[in-house]
Amino acid sequence: MSALLYLVAGAVLTYVAVYYGWFRAARCTWSGTLSGKTAVVTGNTSGIGKATALALAKRGARVILACRSQERAEAAESGNAQVVVMRLDLGSLTSVRRFAASFLKTEPRLDLLVNSAGVMGPGRTEDGFGMAFGVNHLGHFLLANLLLERLRRCGPSRVVTDLVSGDSAWSVFQAYCSSQLCNVLFTRELANRLEGAAVSCYSLHPGAVHTCRGLGAWLQLLALPFAKLFFTDAEGGAQAVLHCALQEGIEPLSGRHFSRCTPQQVGARGRDDAVAKKLWEVSERLTGLS
Repeated sequence: MSALLYLVAGAVLTYVAVYYGWFRAARCTWSGTLSGKTAVVTGNTSGIGKATALALAKRGARVILACRSQERAEAAESGNAQVVVMRLDLGSLTSVRRFAASFLKTEPRLDLLVNSAGVMGPGRTEDGFGMAFGVNHLGHFLLANLLLERLRRCGPSRVVTDLVSGDSAWSVFQAYCSSQLCNVLFTRELANRLEGAAVSCYSLHPGAVHTCRGLGAWLQLLALPFAKLFFTDAEGGAQAVLHCALQEGIEPLSGRHFSRCTPQQVGARGRDDAVAKKLWEVSERLTGLS
């Protein structure tokens, strides 16, 4: 019996050490108010994007829910007068331009742009790009560039790009990972181009966030207990986003990648300034900015 108790105690201690040391999300400690500030959040109808938008609204910000499904966004809005729904399909460069034009016409401020939308799946965008590359990178690249002058004018402001977790088959996983590397390189080059401006930018990974979307019913049943034990929820995943969006004093770290609310060293490919510059130039041509 004593051996069994030792085994159980050891298992519990191991779980606590692993969960609190690695899986459990760090918390954003910023406690100020965002009254008078305006934020645009993509990917906001569920998951981390929704939790982020809600947290910003609770802190007093005017939050623009930029998303493809207006019905789902209106449900997420929940009657908050400071939360506004505007249609945006990141898989359509025409839609991105239409959103930017409408936003710049109707909204005098932009203090925070949170790129939280992400997909991992087969198929092509309206413009013929691979879905992950077209939505996760090119859509956000064009959006940020079209809104950049407003961000400059309202500085100090920030651009936060969340490397959200995707749900799809293994066959498209590599394309998804490539799009996330593009987000890291985009943030790095954006920071280089904004050097000396009152706009800072960060990429981040939210950590191990619980989601069983995209799995069949039986797989969800099998995965749910493990996910509940070790993964954080959407609110926990949003803490890294909020840290990069709100934490004071991190402006000198513009262009860096964050995880668990701390700056992290990315791999060599994610630190290659020549590749980041080339990606920017290619993206300009693909989106019609050059």
